[in-house]
Amino acid sequence: MTDEPARTLLPRDFFDRPVVDVAPDLLGRTLVRHTPDGPIELRLTEVEAYDGESDPGSHAYRGRTARNATMFGPPGHAYVYFIYGMWFSINLVCGPEGKASAVLLRAGEILTGATLAAGRRPKARNINELAKGPARLATALDIDRSLDGTDVCTTAATPISILHGTPAPRDRVRNGPRTGVGGDGADHPWRYWIDGDPTVSRYRPHTPRRRTTTAT
Repeated sequence: MTDEPARTLLPRDFFDRPVVDVAPDLLGRTLVRHTPDGPIELRLTEVEAYDGESDPGSHAYRGRTARNATMFGPPGHAYVYFIYGMWFSINLVCGPEGKASAVLLRAGEILTGATLAAGRRPKARNINELAKGPARLATALDIDRSLDGTDVCTTAATPISILHGTPAPRDRVRNGPRTGVGGDGADHPWRYWIDGDPTVSRYRPHTPRRRTTTAT
């Protein structure tokens, strides 16, 4: 890393804060995914906060499991999970250690390595769609469960780094309910995005699954 401010690593104490403070502050930051074929860099444009055991929408709401253990800290690590039997999503763990919380990375603008990202997202119609949504973002950046627990704050060789970047202007940051979250967590206004950015995904409210019945 260089001494240029935008190219410096975010320190661990950046993440060792309440998740609802970290989430909007991540907008405009740069995620660097180091792959064997070269780096892919992404400017974060949309995120969601999940506040552990106090948040009905969080994976950690019912306590610690083998799946969500990374959420409990230390801060500044990646929490990667598999969803719907098809896709991966990446979160960044926030502090303090022992209290589960994390920010889901929902969307971003590919700055470097667009050809590499497009190779993993051949159905994307344009560059703005490469990382438009959490599953698309993880796919474009070649992120899977093997990267769960990755330290994003270390200066050592690491597959994922988070750089200072250029924080989004506060007057362009918006917030509202989280996508697809139902029940008691539906109204938490913890989705944050950069207003007017073409890479931000479309909001979708929670849709209850229809139960099928067997005729008797």
